[in-house]
Formats: sequence, structure tokens, C-alpha cells
Amino acid sequence: MPTNILMPALSPTMEKGNLAKWLKKEGDTIKSGDIIAEIETDKATMEVEAVDEGILAKIVVPEGTADVAVNEVIGVIAGEGEDAKSVSAPAAGAAPKAEAPKAEPAKAEVAPAAAAPAKAAEAPVATAPAKADGSRPFASPLARRLAKDAGLDLSAIAGSGPHGRIVEKDVEAAKKGGGAKAAPAAAPTAKPAAAPLAAGPSDEAVKKLFAPDSYEEIPHDGMRKTIARRLLEAKQTVPHFYVTVDCELDALLKLRAELNAAAPEKDGKPAYKLSVNDMVIKALALALKAVPDANVSWTENTMLKHKHADVGVAVSIPGGLITPIIRDACHKTLSQISNEMKDMAARAKARKLKPEEYQGGTTAVSNLGMFGVKDFAAIVNPPHATILAVGAGEQRVIVKGGQPAVATVMSVTLSTDHRAVDGALGAELLAAFKGYIEKPMAMLV
Repeated sequence: MPTNILMPALSPTMEKGNLAKWLKKEGDTIKSGDIIAEIETDKATMEVEAVDEGILAKIVVPEGTADVAVNEVIGVIAGEGEDAKSVSAPAAGAAPKAEAPKAEPAKAEVAPAAAAPAKAAEAPVATAPAKADGSRPFASPLARRLAKDAGLDLSAIAGSGPHGRIVEKDVEAAKKGGGAKAAPAAAPTAKPAAAPLAAGPSDEAVKKLFAPDSYEEIPHDGMRKTIARRLLEAKQTVPHFYVTVDCELDALLKLRAELNAAAPEKDGKPAYKLSVNDMVIKALALALKAVPDANVSWTENTMLKHKHADVGVAVSIPGGLITPIIRDACHKTLSQISNEMKDMAARAKARKLKPEEYQGGTTAVSNLGMFGVKDFAAIVNPPHATILAVGAGEQRVIVKGGQPAVATVMSVTLSTDHRAVDGALGAELLAAFKGYIEKPMAMLV
């Protein structure tokens, strides 16, 4: 029986992607593990790995096609003994047998240390049973096959993989423990349609305000659409609260210079070169550890209180921005944070980050100081409850001991989701951050 190749979900929230390139052509022999195509999302370019064997009989979706829905059939593999030439493209909705390819970042661009977790990015298949809330369980192809053979309901199995993904051992545990059997599908409950987000003025309404030859039209790409949708939703749904403080930087700048001067050489180059932003990341992570009630995420029914401080860092890339995450930053050395940040920033600009490297996190840093910006307020990006906007360090006249003095001062503004972090709690977090910035030796112990 032919096997359908489905558009993979590169993350639990992905709905569409662009089929950038086919790396196999019709008639080619495919083995399990072969890289067969490249998929572009708004944030990264990923490779699609085959999980079945046979002949690529049909390419249903040609390369260069944009906005291909997750689980849409993009190709067909003829099995052993089947005539590839006689296989036809399936009719809409037909899926006699489906494989969901595994998606990985382009291997030539991925640092060796980051390659191991890539297998965790396998995608769900189209035949997944729905959960009670209408969403599909996030599971590996092998887990789905085992659950189907055992007659288990995937929606009743808790996943232990990345992002709660159901993997083989979860299904085996459910089998041994008498997991819930698949129940007949219930009629879906109608839900009221969600109110659409404001889209702004129409193309034609805006064009009428300008002479026809006075502008160039540049279509929104996937990244810009995603940024617009998420930030509009954040501003409409998250009640923002802002707290600003000034931090003296002189002690931090002195320590940074001493640490960089003491860096050992590796391959003829310093093993690390700390930036002020690296120290800001560490200080914010330690502040969250000191004020754990602020290290939270708001959900409809619960508050998620995180055990680790995972700090996202806004990185500007062509067409938008992305936020790679320094996991468990409070327990990493400054040199580890610095080198990890340089690696992820480089791969972010090449769109080679894996989804787990930029999704999630418990807070974020947005630094515009290098552009000379004195202060600004950033937009909270759920599931974060906080984001720290960092301005430029500049010399200012301050008062010390009743006398005027000159110090290097940096203004920072903490934006909070007021549902999760109240003003007093936000002020406590910012005070802890200020303490680490002004007494930076505390970050080394």
C-alpha cells in the first residue's frame, strides 16, 4: 500500500510551512533516515527525514509552495513490489497509510553539541485522535503506531518527551499499566468562533493615500506575519505593567574588562569574550532565582511556577527577530552564557535554530543599548510573564554623599504580565537585578 508523506509539524504550535526544496525526485529510492526535503517556517529552515522505505512515486506539492498546512500530503512513496508509475496522488482527505517525516535543522549548519536532541523534533501524523479540547496529541510516529496496534487512546497518555511529546516508552508504560482503550469518537462540540484580531486598514484604503508610483509593495513573509499576530495578541490580552530603574555600571565594566583580560587562549583566540548583555542575562536569571514568585507563566486555570530560569534573548535577523533561549542560565558561568549566546545568535541569523532552542523560556531580555537607545518598554511575549528592556550605558551626573559625581548609568524597564506579576513583585525582581549589576562579583560565586 502506498505511504503518504505528510507536511510535518516542526513544533506543537505550527500550522503551516513553506516547502522550500525537494532533495529527492520522482523515481528515487528512499531509505528510512534519508533527507528528502527542506521546510521553511517563519523562524528556521528544517530538513525532513523519511521514516519509511520505498520509491518516491509522486511529488504532490512542488518545491517553492508556500503555506502548506500541517498533515497535508506532500508526496507518495510506493512500497515494496508496487509499481511506482501506477501510483496516483491521493484524493483530498484520502490517507490509506501515512508517515509524518522527522524534521531536523540542516545538519551542515548545526554545531555538534546541538545535534543530539534533533531527533526529538519528529512530527505528529494526520490520523491522530483528537483530545477532549479538540487538539491533537503530540506524539512520535512510532508511538502512534504502537498505540494504534495496542488499541490505546493517545489522548489518555502523558508524554515525557520534549514539549510533553508522547514517545515509545510512554506507550509501553501505558500498555503495562492498562492504559485507556480508544473510545468511539464523540460528536464534536461546537465552539463559538473567536473574535478576529484587528487587521488594520485594507491594502486599497492605504494605497489611496499615496501616488501610485511613490512606493514599492513588499509582501509580508511568514516571520513578519507571525510577529504581527503574536505581538498584537499580546497587547490585546496581556495587561502590561512597567517598572524602571537606573543601574550604575562602573563596577560591572571593570569586572568585565578583568575577566576578558584573564581569558585563556584556545586555538590562538580567547576562550571567551564577555559582553555587557551576557552579564545582564546572568543577573536576570539570578534575580529570578532570588525572587521565584516572579518566575512564572500565566494560564487560564493555573500559574506555572518554574524551577529554572530560562532566559530568552531577542536577536535581530533579516525580516524580523527571534529569541533563542539560554536554558537554566542561573547555573551557567558567564563564559558558558557568552559562548552559547554567540553560537545561537549566529545560527539564528542563518535560520538554523531548532524549535526547542527558541520556544518556551520563562523570561526575556531585549537590549537596544548598542543602538544608543536610552530607555524603552518591551512587549511581554507569552508564555513569559516578564521581559527586560535594556538601554545604553552612558555617563551621567549623579549625587553621591550629597555631592555631584559622574557614573556610567544604564536604564532598564521591566514589563510584566500584571495577572501573574504584580507591581510590588516586579519591583522586588528589578531590585534584585540591580543588586547583581551594581555588585557583579556576586555573579561569580
